[in-house]
Amino acid sequence: MLHPATAHFAIALPLVASVLGAIYLVKRDSFTAKLSSFAIVLTAIAIGIAWYTGNQAGPKIFEFLSPDGKHELLEHKALGLYLAIAMGIIAVVKVIGCQLKKFTLEAVAIVATFIIAGAVLLQGKDGGEIVYEYGQPFKTYLIQDTLKEAAATAEESEDCDEKVEAYEDAIDSLQDINDNVNEALGLESEEKEQEEE
Repeated sequence: MLHPATAHFAIALPLVASVLGAIYLVKRDSFTAKLSSFAIVLTAIAIGIAWYTGNQAGPKIFEFLSPDGKHELLEHKALGLYLAIAMGIIAVVKVIGCQLKKFTLEAVAIVATFIIAGAVLLQGKDGGEIVYEYGQPFKTYLIQDTLKEAAATAEESEDCDEKVEAYEDAIDSLQDINDNVNEALGLESEEKEQEEE
């Protein structure tokens, strides 16, 4: 999955662009105008890439999340799209302002970048919650359900063989869950390589 790596750039670059923009607001020279414009354009590209990679990764992990996690993931996806669109518009405004030497346009773009930087930090926090709080990381929700189902089946049965079979089925289901999660995370080929060695 490329999303974790691209998300780190999408979180860091708005902060860098904000700092460079603040420097430009103070100095108001041609070099810092161009430098801050470059940083804002780079930020827009990074946020767009982060949204794209997240959009590709989301369906792979969706089924492994709890219901709350699924809801959070859909909100995370929507906010990512809004941030990508907004940052793209900000980049266009900043470049136009820089080319036309319109300080007001540039100042509006820089202030908007400050707001985006804050929103991106919130987006990063939400992404972390999806992985570490709701996903735990992606397996435990499904494992808990599988074990509860096996325990309920075993409790209902009075035959010892049926109880054992319920837990054996649960073990098989857990192995399937593990295989599916590893495949979704791109870890399947690594495990096969280790088995071959």
